[in-house]
Amino acid sequence: MAQFEPENPDFDAEVRRRFAQQPYNLSIGASIADVKPGRVEVVVPTRSDLVQHNGYFHGGLIAGLADIAGGFAGWSLVAHDQGMLTIEYKLNIVAPGQGDQLRGVGEVISRGRSIIVTRIDVISMRNENPVLCATALQTLKVMKLPPELLNEIA
Repeated sequence: MAQFEPENPDFDAEVRRRFAQQPYNLSIGASIADVKPGRVEVVVPTRSDLVQHNGYFHGGLIAGLADIAGGFAGWSLVAHDQGMLTIEYKLNIVAPGQGDQLRGVGEVISRGRSIIVTRIDVISMRNENPVLCATALQTLKVMKLPPELLNEIA
């Protein structure tokens, strides 16, 4: 993984605070397992309302988790008054997502002034054995937060 310097020295607390303010993250039971500059790991435990008819995690959840993990990996590098917007991502599901939990591991692979590119692996934990179930590439737009959102975050 490339080494990146966060613009915000309080990046860990900022990522966790912003994560907790997003209702979708909370609705799926997601939590942050780890934060490093340019790398965020998000965990979603198995719940009956998150699986499809075959008992696998729903593909929409897998895609959403990839978007979240990559987006917050990018957010770990930007200034306090900046935010992220996903402008593109491509996801390949390579194995069924099943087991005790899903882990989304997002890592920044390129950091520009206005564009960040991340790579995300979504791993299902089956009896404590990790199985890669999806991989993704994501492009993020770095944006200045409007004053009303900046005030909500503080």
